[in-house]
Amino acid sequence: MSRTCRYLALAAALSLGSACSILPEAEPADVYRLPSAQTSRPAPQSAVVNWSLRVNKPLASDVLNSPKIAVVPEGNLVSTYKGARWSDPAPLLLRNRMLDAFQRDGRVPQLSADDSNLQADYELAGELQAFQSEYSANGLEVLIRYDARLVEGRTQRILASRRFEVRQPLANKQVPAVVNGFGSATDQLMMQLVAWTLAQANQVQAKNQ
Repeated sequence: MSRTCRYLALAAALSLGSACSILPEAEPADVYRLPSAQTSRPAPQSAVVNWSLRVNKPLASDVLNSPKIAVVPEGNLVSTYKGARWSDPAPLLLRNRMLDAFQRDGRVPQLSADDSNLQADYELAGELQAFQSEYSANGLEVLIRYDARLVEGRTQRILASRRFEVRQPLANKQVPAVVNGFGSATDQLMMQLVAWTLAQANQVQAKNQ
C-alpha cells in the first residue's frame, strides 16, 4: 500500500471514530415495578371453583405497549415521563397483576397464562384502552381503562364483556408518587375484575348444570 493510500485509510478511520463519539448516549432511566398493597387471604374451601381460567395479555396500542410511563399533559397529546420506565410493557404488567390477583384470591386454583398455551374452560381477554396519568381541570390523576371479555375456551365464544375504568387522583406530581398511584388504581381494578370474572363464570356453570 502506498503512503498516500495509508494516509487516506487513517483519515477515514479517524473520521468514523469521531462520528461514533458524538452520537447521543442512551439516557439512564429509573425502572419501576407496578406496586401493590393487596394481601393474600385464604379462600373458604366451599368457594373454590372446579373450572379453569387462562389469563391473556391485553391488546394495546403502540403507545401503551411499551415500558415507558405514559402521561397526557393536555388534550390529545400523549407524552412519557423522562428518565423513568416500567419493568415491562404495560399490557404484560397488567396480565401479571391479574394472575397475581387471582392467585391471592384463591378461588380459581386452576390458573394459567396465555404464553403457556394451556387449554382452559374460560379465558379472560380484552383491550387495554388507557394506562396513563392525565392532567385535567381537577388536577392530576391515574386513568386505567380495560375492556374485558370472558371467553369460552373450547368454542372461543364471548360469554360476557364489561368496560372497567378506574381513576386515582394524585396530590403529588413526582414520578414515585405517580407510580404509587398506578399501584392503587390497579388494586382497585383487580378487586372489581376478579369479582366480575367469578360471578360471570359461575353463572355460566350454573346454567350448564
